[in-house]
Order: sequence, then structure tokens, then C-alpha cells
Amino acid sequence: MSESFKVFSDAFREQFADRLPSYLPSSGLPSARLREAMLYSLMNGGKRVRPLLLVSACEALGGTAKQAMAAACAIECIHSYSLVHDDLPAMDDDDLRRGKPTCHIAFDEATAILAGDALQTLAFEIILDTPDYDADLRCRLLKELGRASGQRGMVAGQAVDLQSVGVELDEEALQAMHALKTGALIEASVLMGACIACPDLNPDTEMHLRQFARALGLAFQIRDDIIDVESDTATLGKTAGKDAASDKPTYTSLLGVNGAKHKLKETMTIVHEALAKAGLEGSRLAELATFVAQRTH
Repeated sequence: MSESFKVFSDAFREQFADRLPSYLPSSGLPSARLREAMLYSLMNGGKRVRPLLLVSACEALGGTAKQAMAAACAIECIHSYSLVHDDLPAMDDDDLRRGKPTCHIAFDEATAILAGDALQTLAFEIILDTPDYDADLRCRLLKELGRASGQRGMVAGQAVDLQSVGVELDEEALQAMHALKTGALIEASVLMGACIACPDLNPDTEMHLRQFARALGLAFQIRDDIIDVESDTATLGKTAGKDAASDKPTYTSLLGVNGAKHKLKETMTIVHEALAKAGLEGSRLAELATFVAQRTH
């Protein structure tokens, strides 16, 4: 990661941390406990990769971080809700998230479910209430976000993941699952940022950006699987080796650690080729992609 990108990403995370709580006012909400659980999950650290992708895509196409900030907050609400629900006993059943007790441990299971539900709907409320987004842009953003989040995207991927415990998936099936579970929201992040900057996005540019985002989503997941094997609980901030213990299909279980690293390298070639075709290889998107592939937690 270059020093300039580190300065940019650190400054963005600081601004982002100031902006997110504004969507959960300290008074006037019917349930203080629900707000507390939502805020706990939203502000529980994290790399903010999806908001960074959204803002970087917007800037790469001539927009500004200010224009993209509301949509970036919306995408993080969806991501945070998904983590709250993923950690529940009926799902991945984890007690740690980013080194802290998961929402259902810090509060209780019912409150965690409701907090996740409320974060999901808050995402759509944020986009609808942003005056800088006209009606056409709001519809486009909501379409990308809704499709990526639900039965055609992230939720579908989680369903397939739960059905695949103890099942040997081939590489094609594993990739298809993670294209939904992880890749769909990453793709939405990139396309939402691009649409904010260019409401009439060139179809060829959109195609290349989708190729970039889909490959990056795959790279993100492969790196996650490698980290889960090579790192420890203290570094990860969540239970290390959980996927293997739960008999879930992963790239490391299918290809081995070295095979997964080779697959990651191949995938990152596709990432940068797609970005080059979009004419954006010199943008922050390229540095962010490298960060995703090299991160250690």
C-alpha cells in the first residue's frame, strides 16, 4: 500500500466514523436498546472496504467523496447487518467479531436479529432521504443495492453456504456461491459509486467495472480463506479456523493453501486487466484491490 493511499484511506475512515452515527440520532428513536445494538455493530471497527470501494469508484469517474458518502454509509449498513446475522447461533454461531463480543453476545439474540433487520432497512432509508440524489439516481442505487443484498445476491449466497456444510463442492460451485455471498455486495459498491459520478454510465465501462468487481470479490474471499488458515484468533478478531471446524467448503480445503495462493494471483491478474480496460488502472481502485489481496486480517 502506498503512503498516499494509506493517508487517503485513514482520513476516509475517520470521516466515515463521524458520519455513520448521524443516521442514528441520540434521541427520538422508540427504542434506546435497539439503537445501542445498531450503533455497536456499525461502529465495531472494520476495514470499511465496501465504502472505500464505492467512494474510490465515484472519484475515479470524476465524482467526489462528498457525493458518495451517503451511499457509502448505506452499503456499510447492509454489510453490518449481514455480519450481525452471520454470527447468530442459527448461522455461523460466533462469539467474536473484530475482537469484540458479537452483537447477540453483547446484547441478546432477539435484539441482534432486530438490530440486523433495522440496519438493513436503514440502508434504503438513507438513499431515499439524500436530497443530492435525484429520483432516477435513487432508483438506480436502490436497484443495485436490493439485488446485491437479497435472493439474487448476498442472502442467496448465505443460504447456499449453510446448505453446503459437509458437502464437497467443486471449484465452479464454490466460486458461484461466493459470487453471491461476498461478490455481490462488492459489485454493488463499485457500480453505485460509478453511477453517482456518471448517471449515464457508458455500457462498456459498466461491463469492465462489473468484471473488475466480480474478480475482486473472488479475490477477497480467497484471501479470507487463506487468512483463516494462516492467522490466529487474536489477529483475526474472530475465531480462527472456524470454517474448517464447521466443515465448510473453502478455497484452502479445495485447493490447499498453495493452490489457493496461486488462484488468488490468477484472479488479481483479471482484476487489474478489467480495470485497465475501463481506463482506471492508475486510480485508487487499483491500490484498494492490492490492499484487499494482501491484507492480513
